[in-house]
Amino acid sequence: MTAARDGIDALLRDRGLRRTAPELTAESLLVGAHASAVLEGSTSSLDEARSGRGDATASAAIALSIELLPLLPVLAHSPLRVLARLHTLAAKGEVPHDRLGRPTDRAAAERLSGLAALLLRPTAAPALVVAAVAHAELCTVAPFASHNGIVARAAERLLLVARGVDPTSLIVPEAGHLALRPAYESNLRGYAEGGRAGVHAWLLYAAEAYTAGAQASPLRTGR
Repeated sequence: MTAARDGIDALLRDRGLRRTAPELTAESLLVGAHASAVLEGSTSSLDEARSGRGDATASAAIALSIELLPLLPVLAHSPLRVLARLHTLAAKGEVPHDRLGRPTDRAAAERLSGLAALLLRPTAAPALVVAAVAHAELCTVAPFASHNGIVARAAERLLLVARGVDPTSLIVPEAGHLALRPAYESNLRGYAEGGRAGVHAWLLYAAEAYTAGAQASPLRTGR
């Protein structure tokens, strides 16, 4: 994680301080939303998503990404509200209104509350670790009726911004996960089923994915 953070810091320091136009953040969010949608089953291309011709999953991911960064002030004091809002944005029109933002059962509600409490608790854990754990929890618990992966990856990005790793949201962690898709999916299974060893493997994987996400930044790709 230290090596991954050093790489992110170098990218943002060397390129980002001179080029922090809002258009770059918008591009990063769009590329990330498309990658997240593909991981969720979308077959739309990036060009289709960019032009508004993407399928329902791509449209859901993009709708969420547009509203993501304004949730930062709420995350600081009410992460549970943010998680509910992420699902509402992603799943609107896809699930009944009374299920938007609501956990599927009591067990899911307890896990969500536990995650929210963890995010509010002071910790010495690096921000990358916190973001990776939140991502894996949301993906593996699947607390909502739909779109759990999209919610998980959006929450991860938001935490990277909130905790100072990427204040202008220029890296693309979702693209990192897509580039490493087989490892991403197998390590999520390991997180859910493999005990401490599975969690450890997921965190090692996540460090690699964050490095790949930095490589996918529009700062580096020139988009």
